[in-house]
Amino acid sequence: MSLQKLKQRALNNTEVKAEYEQLEAEFNFIDQLLSMRTKAGLTQEQVAQRMQTQKSNISRLEKGNSNPSWSTLVKYAHACGFELSIKSHKI
Repeated sequence: MSLQKLKQRALNNTEVKAEYEQLEAEFNFIDQLLSMRTKAGLTQEQVAQRMQTQKSNISRLEKGNSNPSWSTLVKYAHACGFELSIKSHKI
Protein backbone atom coordinates (compact mmCIF):
# COMPACT_ATOMS: atom_id res chain seq x y z
CA MET A 1 0.00 0.00 0.00
CA SER A 2 1.35 3.43 -0.92
CA LEU A 3 1.90 6.10 1.70
CA GLN A 4 -0.80 8.28 0.14
CA LYS A 5 -3.35 5.45 0.28
CA LEU A 6 -2.40 4.67 3.87
CA LYS A 7 -2.80 8.34 4.79
CA GLN A 8 -6.20 8.54 3.12
CA ARG A 9 -7.33 5.37 4.89
CA ALA A 10 -6.22 6.78 8.25
CA LEU A 11 -7.96 10.11 7.58
CA ASN A 12 -11.24 8.28 7.04
CA ASN A 13 -11.23 7.80 10.82
CA THR A 14 -12.83 10.97 12.25
CA GLU A 15 -10.64 10.97 15.38
CA VAL A 16 -7.45 10.62 13.33
CA LYS A 17 -8.62 13.32 10.93
CA ALA A 18 -9.37 15.78 13.76
CA GLU A 19 -5.93 15.23 15.30
CA TYR A 20 -4.24 15.53 11.89
CA GLU A 21 -6.00 18.83 11.20
CA GLN A 22 -4.81 20.20 14.55
CA LEU A 23 -1.23 19.29 13.65
CA GLU A 24 -1.41 20.31 9.99
CA ALA A 25 0.07 23.79 10.55
CA GLU A 26 3.03 22.25 12.37
CA PHE A 27 3.53 19.69 9.58
CA ASN A 28 3.44 22.46 6.98
CA PHE A 29 5.99 24.51 8.92
CA ILE A 30 8.35 21.54 9.19
CA ASP A 31 7.97 21.03 5.43
CA GLN A 32 8.96 24.69 4.95
CA LEU A 33 12.11 24.18 7.02
CA LEU A 34 13.10 21.11 5.03
CA SER A 35 12.37 22.96 1.80
CA MET A 36 14.67 25.83 2.81
CA ARG A 37 17.56 23.47 3.53
CA THR A 38 16.94 21.44 0.36
CA LYS A 39 16.79 24.56 -1.83
CA ALA A 40 20.04 25.76 -0.23
CA GLY A 41 21.65 22.40 -1.06
CA LEU A 42 22.83 21.97 2.52
CA THR A 43 23.12 18.97 4.81
CA GLN A 44 21.98 19.03 8.42
CA GLU A 45 25.65 19.04 9.40
CA GLN A 46 26.34 22.13 7.27
CA VAL A 47 23.35 24.00 8.73
CA ALA A 48 24.49 23.03 12.23
CA GLN A 49 27.98 24.38 11.54
CA ARG A 50 26.57 27.66 10.27
CA MET A 51 24.38 27.93 13.38
CA GLN A 52 27.23 26.84 15.67
CA THR A 53 25.20 23.96 17.06
CA GLN A 54 25.05 20.18 16.83
CA LYS A 55 23.58 18.20 13.94
CA SER A 56 21.30 16.41 16.43
CA ASN A 57 19.67 19.78 17.23
CA ILE A 58 18.92 20.33 13.55
CA SER A 59 17.52 16.82 13.27
CA ARG A 60 15.18 17.38 16.23
CA LEU A 61 14.07 20.72 14.81
CA GLU A 62 13.28 19.20 11.40
CA LYS A 63 11.41 16.29 12.98
CA GLY A 64 9.29 18.59 15.10
CA ASN A 65 10.78 17.11 18.27
CA SER A 66 11.68 20.43 19.83
CA ASN A 67 10.10 23.70 20.81
CA PRO A 68 12.48 26.21 19.18
CA SER A 69 12.61 29.87 20.00
CA TRP A 70 11.97 32.49 17.34
CA SER A 71 15.68 33.27 17.45
CA THR A 72 16.56 29.65 16.62
CA LEU A 73 14.14 29.61 13.70
CA VAL A 74 15.59 32.87 12.35
CA LYS A 75 19.13 31.46 12.66
CA TYR A 76 18.05 28.32 10.80
CA ALA A 77 16.52 30.36 7.99
CA HIS A 78 19.60 32.58 7.73
CA ALA A 79 21.89 29.54 7.72
CA CYS A 80 19.93 28.35 4.67
CA GLY A 81 20.01 31.80 3.01
CA PHE A 82 16.38 32.72 3.74
CA GLU A 83 14.49 35.31 5.73
CA LEU A 84 11.75 34.20 8.11
CA SER A 85 8.52 36.11 8.49
CA ILE A 86 5.08 35.60 9.94
CA LYS A 87 1.96 36.39 7.98
CA SER A 88 -1.33 36.65 9.74
CA HIS A 89 -4.47 35.15 8.27
CA LYS A 90 -7.95 35.61 9.54
CA ILE A 91 -9.37 32.33 10.75
